[in-house]
Amino acid sequence: MTAKPPSTALLPVSPEQLSRLQSAISDFSPHQLAWLSGYFWGMVNHQPQTETSAVSVQETITLLSASQTGNARRLAEQLRNSLLTEGLNVNLINAGDYKFKQISQERVLIIIASTQGEGEPAEEAVALYKYLHSKKAPSMKETVYAVFGLGDTSYENFCQAGKDFDRRLHELGAQRLLDRVDADVEYQEQADQWRQQITAILTPRLSVQAKPVQAKSATSLITPAHDKQIYTKETPLTASLLTNQKITGRGSEKDVRHIEIDLRESGARYQPGDALGVWFENDPALADELISLLWLDDSEPVNVQGKSLPLREALIHHVELTQNTGVIVEKYAALAKDEKLLALVANKPALQQYVQTTPLVDMVRAVASHPEAQQFIDLLRPLTPRFYSISSAQSEVENEVHITVGVVRYDIEGRARTGGASGYLADRLQEDDNIRVFIEPNDNFRLPADPNAPIIMIGPGTGIAPFRAFLQHRDSQEAEGKNWLFFGNPHFVEDFLYQVEFQRYVKDGLLSRIDLAWSRDQQHTVYVQDKLREQGEEVWRWIQDGAHLYVCGNANRMARDVEQALLDIISQQGGMDAEQADEFLSELRLERRYQRDVY
Repeated sequence: MTAKPPSTALLPVSPEQLSRLQSAISDFSPHQLAWLSGYFWGMVNHQPQTETSAVSVQETITLLSASQTGNARRLAEQLRNSLLTEGLNVNLINAGDYKFKQISQERVLIIIASTQGEGEPAEEAVALYKYLHSKKAPSMKETVYAVFGLGDTSYENFCQAGKDFDRRLHELGAQRLLDRVDADVEYQEQADQWRQQITAILTPRLSVQAKPVQAKSATSLITPAHDKQIYTKETPLTASLLTNQKITGRGSEKDVRHIEIDLRESGARYQPGDALGVWFENDPALADELISLLWLDDSEPVNVQGKSLPLREALIHHVELTQNTGVIVEKYAALAKDEKLLALVANKPALQQYVQTTPLVDMVRAVASHPEAQQFIDLLRPLTPRFYSISSAQSEVENEVHITVGVVRYDIEGRARTGGASGYLADRLQEDDNIRVFIEPNDNFRLPADPNAPIIMIGPGTGIAPFRAFLQHRDSQEAEGKNWLFFGNPHFVEDFLYQVEFQRYVKDGLLSRIDLAWSRDQQHTVYVQDKLREQGEEVWRWIQDGAHLYVCGNANRMARDVEQALLDIISQQGGMDAEQADEFLSELRLERRYQRDVY
């Protein structure tokens, strides 16, 4: 006889919290679950048995992780470990789980914040960000704080979210523990130094007077014993390419690929909503073009991250060649001593425009220089993986993982240019070739725990990817909840991604509703946000019935426009003013009923 689950009314956690816990531990072994029970016990009992009967009250450090691709979360975990090792009380919280209205009660607050899009905070930190910048933001005079910002200098608003959190907390009266750090993609050295500084500042401030002798070291509570290989950015899985299929028509302006990868017998697990990290190689032809333009020897040794490598190998495997940045332009201008480029560096708006329209190789072509090989390598940034929303459910495809890739293609003065990772996947990787990948969990984009809950999915273009995974999972689980999809692209005939699959889902009843926006199939443009407004009354009815809302796609344009459409629907159908509608949507975020996967 199967035991019934406990009534949530008797539990000290909400149904959503219980759901997230169950989802997080679904693939844990008994050994790992046993370790977790001890870990949580250690979190609750921060001050273990001591050799003295003295009792001291210790302030708790609240550590908020506002992560977009996992970097901020990993850094927050490293800092937590350092603080625990010093015997300090620290509470690490995902910003999406943080009850932001309690922020005025914090006495020691540390925020590690990534930036996305055009300077926006990471998706999980949006509700907190809005609250702090609203008229309801509280006094923070009793709080000391520190901010570490993560960003990318190839974007105009570098580390803007971190800057905004830092400035706003100071405006509200909080006192800085130390100056904010703005870190680029290669952040680990800065992060290590900052972590040491924070730990050194907080240890004498917060340590108990009679330091306890711990029954277990903090490290023993932090580092689990794994009974299977865990694949990460640093230790990726070597998988193999199964399928590379173009899923846009011949006449389409877009080249979108359906990519299938064989995980083999790795045991790698993922959930709908997760992303796949892909390590790629630069186009050898692009490396050769740069070597030729710079009059360099492709076999000349260069040092990259402590390794001596031939120049050509370093360019193909270890540095970014397809993303130009203001910092790179500034350094190259100084190296080349080019007056036009130096003048451009002094004009920030013009520099940003130049970076966005001029790839590194075309800058080198336009401004001749003959640096030493090591000088040129030192200009460049380390290669970083690209992330793609997973478009399959493991319950459906087992030892495979699928992604949906929009290939970046454009011309510069008649010369064809291609995106680094998308060109690698579409053009240079052959079937059965090896590819290095890893799963990047995304706990901020999860199906509801209740299979009967209705969901509304809004995903134009390649934003459809996670919703294919959602529907596969709900189909395999025979979930009873209603499913409504909003999808858009330029043309019905050329750009209906996964058309046969979605039409089958409609026929079988899995897709309760589907609304399609073909932006260029008529004289006036029609986008998914227009379709949302058309169906505003019904969308509101679904929300009132407990629907979960999901948005995936471009952060700068589509996601903003969709959010405004949702706010308009809430305001009009719910009889709310703009401020009330915004608060309503923030509450949906906190309840995990409004989730976005935007990029």
